[in-house]
Amino acid sequence: MAKRFLLCWLLLFSGSLFASTPRVIALAPHLTELAFAAGITPIAVSAWSDYPTAAQKIEQVANWQGIKVERILQLKPDVVLAWRGGNPQRQIDQLQQLGIKIEWIDPANLAGMIDALAALGKWSPHPEQAEKAAQQLRQQEAELRQHYASLTSIPLFLQFGQQPLFTAAKATLQNDIIELCGGRNIFADSRVSWPQVSREQVLMRHPQAIVMGGNTQQARNVARFWQPQLSVPVIAINDDWLSRPGPRLMLAAKQLCTALHPAP
Repeated sequence: MAKRFLLCWLLLFSGSLFASTPRVIALAPHLTELAFAAGITPIAVSAWSDYPTAAQKIEQVANWQGIKVERILQLKPDVVLAWRGGNPQRQIDQLQQLGIKIEWIDPANLAGMIDALAALGKWSPHPEQAEKAAQQLRQQEAELRQHYASLTSIPLFLQFGQQPLFTAAKATLQNDIIELCGGRNIFADSRVSWPQVSREQVLMRHPQAIVMGGNTQQARNVARFWQPQLSVPVIAINDDWLSRPGPRLMLAAKQLCTALHPAP
């Protein structure tokens, strides 16, 4: 009788362990990063989910061509993390109609990204990790904001691409980083979030520095592109840090702040 009771207890306990680990799918690289930061190991991810290293070994069910709807259904996820900026609405609607729970994550600023990370705790087997990671980011943001708030703002051009030229306006996380570091986005007043701009428009606004995603060699190429009309520092930020709206945005912020205001 005692052995039977013990067996039943073990079965119930093991079942509760499995039940406490939600099956999560992340449909964008930054969502994969957010999931891992929250203590979640997704059962499937999107193409280009290369951080952290463990993500590279996970099955991919989405890319720029679309989502593998049938495969997602076979994996029976408890939730799918989706991004309106990159996932096709029609296929996401199809998943919802088939009973799959969708969690949209579309942070518009640093605070929103950090809140999204904390909110993922409800899908994490380690919810305390999600809250701890979010709290660390909040503290880092507050420290940077306090440190650079009193400095004279530096007009910056945030450059994406070259032919054509694109930039980011006020309602973007990248603009948040610029303001956090004591910069002033010269296209913050644009009516669209990601405007295409001309060379002449940039020159008329007289930026004192250019910020771009890439490496040192790419920064040299950008500097040559603007000469001789514009000869200002070109600050290269790690592209993945700058372009992905995930936890590594804070690394981008620290890199930009240090480059804009080097220690004497």
